[in-house]
Amino acid sequence: MKVWTKVLITDKNKDVDQIARSLTNYLYGYGPILDICRKYKITRKDRRTLDQYTANRIAGLLMLYLSKDTKRINDIINKYDLPVINCSDIIPQIEGYINK
Repeated sequence: MKVWTKVLITDKNKDVDQIARSLTNYLYGYGPILDICRKYKITRKDRRTLDQYTANRIAGLLMLYLSKDTKRINDIINKYDLPVINCSDIIPQIEGYINK
């Protein structure tokens, strides 16, 4: 019988740590989250908890990707592909340097 559980990966990878930290800041560092934190008086501690949770999840996905564990990635996609979502049309958005 399979049971859905959390696993902590103890292998450290500096590149994964840096990418996870950067992506967390990319997702939550600026934008609406700042207004939400002010509006609802979210403390620095609570914001740190949110950022840590996000970075840990991103790092886990990166470790699965690097190990080419597509089965576990697909399991996550299938488990969290819920019909209820808090956004409508998803439009890919990126930032980065461009040559002008």
